[in-house]
Amino acid sequence: MPKYHRPTNRADALTALVEGGPRARALVGGTDLLVGLRHHHDTADVLVDLKGVTDLPEPVVVTDDAVLIGPTYTMGELVTHPVVGGWFPALVEAALTVGSVAIRNRASLIGNSCNASPAADTAPPLLVHGARVTISSLDGDRTATLDEFFLGPRRTLCGPGELVTRLELPRPAPGSGSAFRRLTRRRGVDLATVSVAAGVGPDGALVAAMGAVGPRPLRSEVPGPVDLTDPAALDRALDQLVAVATPISDVRGSREYRLATLRVLTKRAVLAAADRRDPREMAS
Repeated sequence: MPKYHRPTNRADALTALVEGGPRARALVGGTDLLVGLRHHHDTADVLVDLKGVTDLPEPVVVTDDAVLIGPTYTMGELVTHPVVGGWFPALVEAALTVGSVAIRNRASLIGNSCNASPAADTAPPLLVHGARVTISSLDGDRTATLDEFFLGPRRTLCGPGELVTRLELPRPAPGSGSAFRRLTRRRGVDLATVSVAAGVGPDGALVAAMGAVGPRPLRSEVPGPVDLTDPAALDRALDQLVAVATPISDVRGSREYRLATLRVLTKRAVLAAADRRDPREMAS
């Protein structure tokens, strides 16, 4: 049974993580961690509960240029926030696929990112929207893009004694759009066989991020403008976007099936993102 700590300030939380060593884990919602411990898929000697820490960043702060998200901000709060929904529709679409309402009301967005599952549904839209994380330790803070943060299956830049205290989403450029698409074997809480988020910029540039087709969520870009009304141009862009994928065969789908599905979903996500752009704000 892991030792349980419930600190009331950030310094004590970080100290508990340091003293707990590599097998100390931060706990917020626990929707992945506690299930993993119960079924012996995860290990921890120390659990540091952050819900009583009073000096963590606010759950959500909206500025003129970004949305800043703290460690306790849940998926349930995210999907009902008007600014998040307006600026980052792909993220809301992805969050709505995470478990049930009860799970979303406990699961934190930062915790989902720190879990670093290659099939995490919120990772692709966060990558598309250029998310950055702040990693805190007793020595201070450092920042990284989310693309840099993901190292591999359940591996991140966040080391022993460190804690992700903020996730920053820059405000999208006017005239851009985003969308999310996924495929599972069945409806409900099943992991994605393939998931894709896509963004289309005001100049017609494309960005895509994919889940469950590599050892970590993957991101790719195609410079604009891309004429999405030209089938040949769209096909060339899709070739470039999906070229980073390196799926494996497992119980959810074969490598070949995933590659074929990925292309279809990427096309759907790109076209849906393009439809969400405001024509009045697009580059001429």
